[in-house]
Amino acid sequence: MAAAPASKLKLASRFRIIVPAGKATPQPPVGSALGQRGLKLMDFCKAFNDQTSIYKEGTPIPVRVKAYVDRTFTFDTFTPHTSYFLKKAAGLEKGANRPGHETVGRVTVQQVYEIAKVKWQDLKKMNKEHISLRTLARGIVGSARSMGIVVYNPKEEK
Repeated sequence: MAAAPASKLKLASRFRIIVPAGKATPQPPVGSALGQRGLKLMDFCKAFNDQTSIYKEGTPIPVRVKAYVDRTFTFDTFTPHTSYFLKKAAGLEKGANRPGHETVGRVTVQQVYEIAKVKWQDLKKMNKEHISLRTLARGIVGSARSMGIVVYNPKEEK
């Protein structure tokens, strides 16, 4: 990440990309997104790969990049999308073709709360800490339903 004092430089552009963890290269999507703005590709790739070394390689990581007029940049990484976590928890490759008519997997309430705890880190970065963990978990349940994944409580099934 090229250091840019955010308060003193004029912002040229903001953009978002999704890059696999540990696999940032000057190839598209990174190369085309940063190259057209004249930013240093290798600086981004090295910093991103170092920052995402904690994730399993290939995990899709959303990135928000701010480019400044002097061609420096800053970036923030976020946790993978909720759908990624739900598919992983349910052991699926993809969601249902017809959600509401077809069920493709199941996740427990505990798994939903674990996903909510991870996603809550992103809310802190975006200054949305006022959203409760319960509210976030309800949103995740809605996402699961829209993917054809059923959320169940194992204690109630006995």
